Amino acid sequence: MIPNNADRAIEAAERDAALRRSEEIERVVSASSVSTSSSEASHRGVGISRVETQRDLERHTTELSRIQTARSQHSGTVGRATKSKEWKRPLPSFGAGKPYPPLLPNQEDYVVEFDGPNDPLHAQNWPFKKKLSTAVMLGFTTMTASFGSSIFSAATGAVGAEFGVSSTVSLLGVSLYVLGFATGPTLWAPLSELGGRRMPLVISMFGFSIFNIANAVGKDLQTVLITRFFAGFFGACPLAVVAAVFSDMFDNRTRGIAITVFSMTVFTGPLLAPFIGGFIVESYLGWRWTSYLVAILGFLAFFLDLFFLCETYPPTILVAKASELRRRTLNWGIHAKQEEIEIDVRELVTKNFSRPMRLLFTEPIVTLLSLYMAFIYGLLYLFLTAYPFVFVGIHGMTSGVAGLTFFGMVTGQIIAGVTVLLQQPWYQRKLAANGGVPIPEWRLPSVIAGGVAFSAGLFWFGWSGYRQDIHWIVPTLSGLLTGFGLASIFLQALNYLVDAYLMFAASAIAGNTFLRSLAGAGFPLFSRYMFEGMGIQWASTLLGCVAAVLIPIPVVFYLYGHKIRAKSAYAPTFGPAALAAAADDEGGAASDEKQILEGSADASLPQLDRDARSAV
Repeated sequence: MIPNNADRAIEAAERDAALRRSEEIERVVSASSVSTSSSEASHRGVGISRVETQRDLERHTTELSRIQTARSQHSGTVGRATKSKEWKRPLPSFGAGKPYPPLLPNQEDYVVEFDGPNDPLHAQNWPFKKKLSTAVMLGFTTMTASFGSSIFSAATGAVGAEFGVSSTVSLLGVSLYVLGFATGPTLWAPLSELGGRRMPLVISMFGFSIFNIANAVGKDLQTVLITRFFAGFFGACPLAVVAAVFSDMFDNRTRGIAITVFSMTVFTGPLLAPFIGGFIVESYLGWRWTSYLVAILGFLAFFLDLFFLCETYPPTILVAKASELRRRTLNWGIHAKQEEIEIDVRELVTKNFSRPMRLLFTEPIVTLLSLYMAFIYGLLYLFLTAYPFVFVGIHGMTSGVAGLTFFGMVTGQIIAGVTVLLQQPWYQRKLAANGGVPIPEWRLPSVIAGGVAFSAGLFWFGWSGYRQDIHWIVPTLSGLLTGFGLASIFLQALNYLVDAYLMFAASAIAGNTFLRSLAGAGFPLFSRYMFEGMGIQWASTLLGCVAAVLIPIPVVFYLYGHKIRAKSAYAPTFGPAALAAAADDEGGAASDEKQILEGSADASLPQLDRDARSAV
């Protein structure tokens, strides 16, 4: 299967941007940016050689990465590509009997830019204190959203008793929330690319808090379940957008660390909630205060984001800069590139719905890794049911005390995060030695190790947790392996998809997120029947065997991933044969794009920036 016309238009627009903007960078950095003729640039732009582009990259890699990142984000989400739409109706008259005015003499001269790589307006140049406070604030926002996904699990028994339904039906409150995680990014990710990061975060946290209040005061089961879904839908925004904020603030050297820390808040949040929810349900407060607590945290995040969060998205920052310049200079022609965007519904559907599904079902790498990660993610929420079976049913703990045993998994995830961070110097050395071109398979050893640890942890949990005479600390410690495996698989498998698909990584991760969120919503619904019917030890054995069967997936990709990617219509391949084929197919333009990618370690940054927002 080959990319459709919309995909080709995106690639062509990005290649044209890279070639055209290489000269613009020289104008920005030099003092003669205003006086340089755009017409002269346009005459020379078509004939820019690869050598000239290469030299520009070497001199101005930071500036190029930022400009190209913005254009990639535009075309990759909601922006209209240069040839993506043809108007079929005639141009309307200008009005009042007036003729059409002449075009701006040199349109590019009216486009605002950052004042070089060190412009203080750019979020990467913010003081460290401001970056740190923003990161902490958004980490709390993300933790609140993920915390809300699992705290309801402690309330399912009380909800079922109050409304006269089974525990499985009341578990829909967890499943529907996670289903909201699956559908929410289809709105929040494009909105963050069009209007900036701040607006979606503020709006979503307000809606998140309101729906949690509605859940807490719900008078019937339908209200409780529906409000849980919409709470998840709004709560999905931090998961989809905060990683992109970190990409805006941190450069290529520190971005990996920031994204890893962010990912830890996503995965530890669901495991911190059960014991808090258990103590609340057992107290005089009752199950409704599990939602009140999440609403209070949500409103706190809302007010923090409303009053203290500054915009980090570079195109939106330039929009504000252009607006100020228009007011103060009365020159109506001054504008930012972001203001040239027109939303094309057809492209919006293609990029956010059609292409992710095509990648999910036609690309072996995306399909198999998504199945693997869906299974792992489903078990994360299945543990919300499995742990009470062991520690409440077998060891007689209260639900609040039983929730404390999840700290074994939290510790394992922290160990995995530290391990990934310690690998960063090694990865950066290999990246530098390879001319800045990432080899996706470098990510997979951690995935393989995590798969082995996760499978072993499941066997350990099942065969140490089904008997009361085995001390409770033994199954608790199994969480060290399952938590380590879960975090290792997710952190590096998502990075593998980004490295393998570059320009189409956002779509690959969107398809992956959709499938694994469905698993996260579905697994809790059958977990009780499985553990009751098969027994704790045999149910865990079955899950451990499935996890062991899936271990070869990253092994196969580690050994043969480069050959599989060479046959892919979406994954870029950099060999001579691939470049020759691309040149034949695209008139040689693909070779220029490869020249750009190979020219700088930061040249792969635009795609990484754009796709980091869906890495969870």
